[in-house]
Amino acid sequence: MLSILEYNSFLLSPLIASSVPLVAYPIPGTAAPVSRGPEKFLGHESGMEPMGDTRTKFQIRYYMFAPVPVILDVETVFPHPWATSFNELGIFASIEAFTSVTIPVVGSVYAWRKGALEWSQ
Repeated sequence: MLSILEYNSFLLSPLIASSVPLVAYPIPGTAAPVSRGPEKFLGHESGMEPMGDTRTKFQIRYYMFAPVPVILDVETVFPHPWATSFNELGIFASIEAFTSVTIPVVGSVYAWRKGALEWSQ
């Protein structure tokens, strides 16, 4: 019969995970230097007044470029498990790995050909 004592580490894990933010939250407030001056109440803490309208609109192209590094980083992680267990998985894993790498490459080539990656003013 299983005892609750066998699960002590499992039950302790959520307790530790929830206590870390509670302990870490007050640290910046006590350790960070506090500056109280007239510059603190300006729009920018550098002390310089903003020139022009501070609410500028971003082009939609920025939102097309922003996820690209994240997608490419994730795609470089996927082939690693296949490579480490290539001998056990066989041809099916090879086809799956090839498909997983081919889809973003084809998407990138398509976006490049359509001019979506051109940054213009």
